[in-house]
Amino acid sequence: MTLASTHSTSRITAIGRLTALRVPPVVALSFAIVALAIAWSLAPSLFTSYDPVNGVPAQKLLGPSAAHWFGTDHLGRDLYTRVVYGTASSVASALIAVVIGVFAGGLIGLLAGFFGGWVDTLFARLVDVLLAIPKFLLAVIVVTAIGFDTTNAAIATGVSAVALFARVMRSEVIKTRQATFVESSFLLGGSRWHILWRHVLPNASRSVLPLAVLQFGDSILVIASLAFLGYGDPPPASDWGLLISIGKDYLKWPWLVYAPAFVTIATVLSVNRISRWLRKTD
Repeated sequence: MTLASTHSTSRITAIGRLTALRVPPVVALSFAIVALAIAWSLAPSLFTSYDPVNGVPAQKLLGPSAAHWFGTDHLGRDLYTRVVYGTASSVASALIAVVIGVFAGGLIGLLAGFFGGWVDTLFARLVDVLLAIPKFLLAVIVVTAIGFDTTNAAIATGVSAVALFARVMRSEVIKTRQATFVESSFLLGGSRWHILWRHVLPNASRSVLPLAVLQFGDSILVIASLAFLGYGDPPPASDWGLLISIGKDYLKWPWLVYAPAFVTIATVLSVNRISRWLRKTD
């Protein structure tokens, strides 16, 4: 093979890899929306100069305009500012819920799938109990038991997701445990814990990432629903669900509901689209 043909083959291979890694426009837009939400949560003051708590009574219930992109609420507060500052609570609480679900559910599924026997039976019964209760109802039960605020709503949402992660992790662990390289490690004298953490966990956790991303969007929706029902932080907090709940009392001024609802839906749909793309590219 000549040098020119080798160079040409390398170029074709590189182009093929770039094509395979090319992000579809819809996914790129989804990443942009999620990145904007994260930026809002990290540095809200960079995106608005209004006060999210104190408004101007003379400017109450103004429609969307260049000065107030989402209009103003019944106390004269800029609604766009309220949505931006409420992002931190919504995103952080969803992240807490995902972390709880991943670690608790992942640990249960890992141990149940790897050790089998009575360990699998015990954890399987626990997962069955959790799955028997509707997820949102379970979240309501937990947040009622531990108290009404956004952090507790996040914990409740994470608890409701434990069974889902446990079931997926258990399935992947059982599949990985039967792989040739795992059996070879056993035959070569590897300890159970070494094989569990060195071989099984890294390979079995691949399917958890897309699920965690999907659960992140679902957690935003569940926590917003809990806030809508009054299980989150009270006013003057500006969680997205709480803003929708307040806006429903002013139906003559529909932007009070449409603006936070649109931001919530756009964020959740974007996260779901990213999750589907990750599953296809895995």
